[in-house]
Amino acid sequence: MNTLAALLPAVPPVIGWAVHARWLYGRLTTARRDPLTGLWTRDAFAHRARHLVRDPRATVVLADIDHFKQINDTHGHAAGDALLATVAARLAHGTTPGGVAGRLGGDEFAAVVIDRDGTVADQLDTLTRVLARPVDTAPEVHTTVSLGWVRAADHPGEDLSALLRRADEAMYVAKRSGRSGPRRARLGRLLGSVAGRRPGRRGAA
Repeated sequence: MNTLAALLPAVPPVIGWAVHARWLYGRLTTARRDPLTGLWTRDAFAHRARHLVRDPRATVVLADIDHFKQINDTHGHAAGDALLATVAARLAHGTTPGGVAGRLGGDEFAAVVIDRDGTVADQLDTLTRVLARPVDTAPEVHTTVSLGWVRAADHPGEDLSALLRRADEAMYVAKRSGRSGPRRARLGRLLGSVAGRRPGRRGAA
């Protein structure tokens, strides 16, 4: 009883610290989320993605919205924000289970998908069509989303930064090759040894 009585005064401070620690954790998690889309920020995405790409089943994906500046200029920033949020939600849904998605900045997104059954090509082909669907809250906005992707298993030993560079090059090739064709979702994959970064590309990790 004497021991219990001695410990009782310490209970409120311990509970207080536990509540405070939980509050701090929640604040830190919120800070790592993009406020517009709810996706992980660049640094938070990279932290999680570095672990995932060690899995040979991992596929690294880059995506950006075609002609996004034109959409903002024509329909306004509210429509542009609605488009960003919708693309983010669809991309996040397309990376589950076990994957991760983040917003690198502007209209550029990245994801890591775990190819559990060897169907990643079909999954990403479907995802491109889903990403290009009109936004419910802004049906007048029509656009396409360009994707580039690489399998970690095709480039053993390469880290996240190198895989993102390859996916970026693949995305840029997809974007260029589709500009003269119909307005549709475009899918790119880089099979060769090119690892160059296109001009102006910012590092993601």
